[in-house]
Amino acid sequence: MTVQTLIITEEFAGERIDKALSSIQPEWSRTQIGNWATDGIVLVNGEQVKPKYKVKLNDEISVDVPDPEILDVVPQNMNLEIVYEDADVLVVNKPRGMVVHPAPGHLNDTLVNGLMHHCTDLSGINGVLRPGIVHRIDKDTSGLLMVAKNDIAHESLVNQLVAKTVTRRYTALVHGHIAHEKGTIDAPIGRDKRDRQKQAVVDKGKHAVTHFRVLDHIGKDFTIVECRLETGRTHQIRVHMNYINFPLAGDPKYGPRKTVEFNGQVLHAGVLGFTHPTTGEYLEFEAPLPEDFTTLLQTLREQQA
Repeated sequence: MTVQTLIITEEFAGERIDKALSSIQPEWSRTQIGNWATDGIVLVNGEQVKPKYKVKLNDEISVDVPDPEILDVVPQNMNLEIVYEDADVLVVNKPRGMVVHPAPGHLNDTLVNGLMHHCTDLSGINGVLRPGIVHRIDKDTSGLLMVAKNDIAHESLVNQLVAKTVTRRYTALVHGHIAHEKGTIDAPIGRDKRDRQKQAVVDKGKHAVTHFRVLDHIGKDFTIVECRLETGRTHQIRVHMNYINFPLAGDPKYGPRKTVEFNGQVLHAGVLGFTHPTTGEYLEFEAPLPEDFTTLLQTLREQQA
């Protein structure tokens, strides 16, 4: 175990201890902190408290953080759709509904499990739970991901992401009729202060830019757009499109309650391009819209006809 000590500032005074600590240390969930308090490993000024305790200004909180659980990721045969592969990188078309990498409580049936069965040479920079993973897309977003097969390739691809030279274009279905042909959303993204499970446009968030262009309209209620990421913040397209009042259809987190029958946001990472880490050649790949996406569009068109 590792003891961490925190001092409560005016910003968090008066909040429940589980809420305050989860805001100060985002990697700790409120449930996790509540369990720790119940177990007696969260002390306020040397005394045990309950999860509902409201912290006071200058409270000294010590947390005896348990050692992380040692997790064993098991290779699984998933018949992945590998779009490209060589000795340094591979590109995979991830299906909607698949989580990219394991996490405590969800160790199996992820893309990483499938990649570990497909090949044994994956970069180790991101550790045992995320071998080879350079960037992610959400569970219910389908489409292309680049994977590094060694550490040199990993560093090259990450540097390209930082330099904003990677091409990432997504197709999305959004609510509403976008009247203009294209636009750019330049708005910083950070954790939503009201809901730590969400991201939001916030004044002190990280720089985030999304370019979009209209591909088609479905009646007056929906617009099909192509979004090009200049940066890669968590939930960026979902947050940005909602910010300009055109939320993604089917999005359970950022969209309206009454939406399409899709069990997730209607979003597909269709185009991915990068410079090969070894050859220096620019490579670009395209994955067509999955069948469930095209079926939904056809259904909506028939309804709007």
